[in-house]
Amino acid sequence: MTGMEPAAAADPRAGGPEPGRHRLEVAGLSKTFGPARVLRDVRLQVAPGELHGLVGQNGCGKSTLVKILTGVYTPDPGGSLTVDGRSLALPVRLAEQREAGVSVVHQNLGLVDERTIWENVRLGRYRAGRLSRRIDRKEERRAVEEVLVRLGRPMDVGERAGALSAEDRAAVAIARAMQDHRPGSGLIIFDESTRALGRSARSRFFDLVRSLIAGGASVLLISHQLEEIVEVTDRVTVLRDGAVIEAGVPTSEVDETALTRMMLGRHLVTHDRVVTQAQEEALASVRGLSVGPVDGLDLDIRRGEIVGFTGLVGSGFQEAAEAIGGARRAQDGQLALQGQDLALGQRRGSTSEFVAAGVAFVPERRLEEGLAGELSVADNLTLPRVRSRGGPLRIGAAWQAEETAAMIARLDIRPPDPKAPVATLSGGNQQKVLLGKWLAGRPKLLVLHEPTQAVDVGARHDIIDAIREAAREGCGVVLASVDAVDLAVLCDRVLVFRDGRVAQELSGELDQDAIVQATFGATENGKGWVG
Repeated sequence: MTGMEPAAAADPRAGGPEPGRHRLEVAGLSKTFGPARVLRDVRLQVAPGELHGLVGQNGCGKSTLVKILTGVYTPDPGGSLTVDGRSLALPVRLAEQREAGVSVVHQNLGLVDERTIWENVRLGRYRAGRLSRRIDRKEERRAVEEVLVRLGRPMDVGERAGALSAEDRAAVAIARAMQDHRPGSGLIIFDESTRALGRSARSRFFDLVRSLIAGGASVLLISHQLEEIVEVTDRVTVLRDGAVIEAGVPTSEVDETALTRMMLGRHLVTHDRVVTQAQEEALASVRGLSVGPVDGLDLDIRRGEIVGFTGLVGSGFQEAAEAIGGARRAQDGQLALQGQDLALGQRRGSTSEFVAAGVAFVPERRLEEGLAGELSVADNLTLPRVRSRGGPLRIGAAWQAEETAAMIARLDIRPPDPKAPVATLSGGNQQKVLLGKWLAGRPKLLVLHEPTQAVDVGARHDIIDAIREAAREGCGVVLASVDAVDLAVLCDRVLVFRDGRVAQELSGELDQDAIVQATFGATENGKGWVG
């Protein structure tokens, strides 16, 4: 909890809301795409000075609601949207949204790395001279400096965004969102904005958020991190299958288990460690792998074994996994997989030789590197096997329909529509399609990079089950992740990388705290982590 009640409504003479009015009130909002109704009579109220959480499974309608609030989508007739008692026309127009002080910070923060801080904050808001039509760069920089000072995070606004730390990038995104806000008013929507932040950076992020709330702004926080919702928000609203199941529940009255039950409509059996599926038979061996900071890595993997790779940024764990999966060219190294030898260093072939040998790689960035958003679920799920099953002319054949139906059922992909474009699916269901795309080919070695990142508890449950099932069938698995919970639940052993080498190997009864300690090369004391 924030430890504070929603702030009192601002004095209307100061430009804030009238007493007793909600900062944001949504009533009767619905949205239909073709035959599918994705939002049904949604209601939501956010008080002035409140940090309000919004949770739900992937595909429940959270992103659709945000897109309606920001004018991207037009809702079905009959709904209403008010901010500080002022009714906004639907669809919401950008100028009216800004005038009402409504802004959004998306999960990727929306910054352009090549641009400076002031350019990122002012992009789309430049003021040109009435006669010269020239942008006063000095005045634009001054305006951004003022916003950052108001936020309590002064910076050199001429620095490029790509050189900033994760928390400074978040601060710039917040500054861009709050620049239209008048004191004592405004609503900022954070849509999975803490995803890229570590634990300490996340704590400082919420310090900034609380400073906004202290100034009278309201915040709507959308997050898959239920512990985050319980800890920092005042109230929470739960969406399920496009409808509000619980509205404005005080978070002092719920815990993560209760929220999970509300989201899913059932109790979720949490994953515990299970008996290893690793067999005695050797499956693969890596020899002399040199990639990025990694120099001369040797590794043996057994059938059914799940091996975790983890470490800090720059430690080499990510590069090692990508090289073994065929997604990154190494300086040197060899992968032997059941009698087949694959060159990891200076290889001439494409990833197709890895796929043909039975190696599957599931990347972290699903839409950018793993899926074709404009293609259907069926096309994405079966694309790697089109050539081997008869070439491009066989697209749409019976085998595609059978394989797609099996994966949709196995992974509970929603909606269960083979023809749906992947780009229209929620993040969790896109991740299921990406995983199913490779599991359908029954790989010998499956390499995954952050397979449960930014997915809800239900999707995570399905993904973990699918990885375990692949291991039971004899597939070797390499799991590269910074998520100590996933590593502890799934892996037979975990290799902790530091400065390009395996600094520690953990096995047996894995514990997430032990993994975190090994990752940071630290032991816990009363003040945190120390080296």
